[in-house]
Amino acid sequence: MIILVGASASGKTVTALELQKKYGLKKAITTTTREMRVGERDGVEYFFISKEEFKKRLAENRFVESSLYNGNYYGCGIDQVADDKVVVLDPNGLHSFKKLANKNIVTFLLIADEKIRRERMASRGDKKENIDQRITNDVVDFSLEKIGDVDFIIKTNNKSIEETADLVYQNYKKKIS
Repeated sequence: MIILVGASASGKTVTALELQKKYGLKKAITTTTREMRVGERDGVEYFFISKEEFKKRLAENRFVESSLYNGNYYGCGIDQVADDKVVVLDPNGLHSFKKLANKNIVTFLLIADEKIRRERMASRGDKKENIDQRITNDVVDFSLEKIGDVDFIIKTNNKSIEETADLVYQNYKKKIS
């Protein structure tokens, strides 16, 4: 399983989608309580549920990991863990997956400069106040101290989605073989 972690607009979600398209990996679908963005579909990009339903599933231990980020809950269901999948996580989720002690879990930190991330968020229609808040939160939430050890770090500033996905997949295959 490939784990992608990184600050907002570092390229995690688009890389996961490219890995799915190009290499046939399946995206582990995260459950969230945030509102759907334009063009997203329930059960494709995320499972969208209410905060009440999320808390119920959490109490039933149905998640490998869960977190509260920008006022919304996110979690990866136990049923989503598999060798042929990729998942996008925050640092807490990363640490939860590492506890599974599965040698086929390979972790990647995707990083991009703040200017690039701001441009990416604006181009996808995020509001300026949300962009500012995410950038501020990410300084703490995605510090190297909080993330800890990862198998690979990839800087996405000047890489296409395809180049990033290729690097991730090649390093994943090397690590598990």
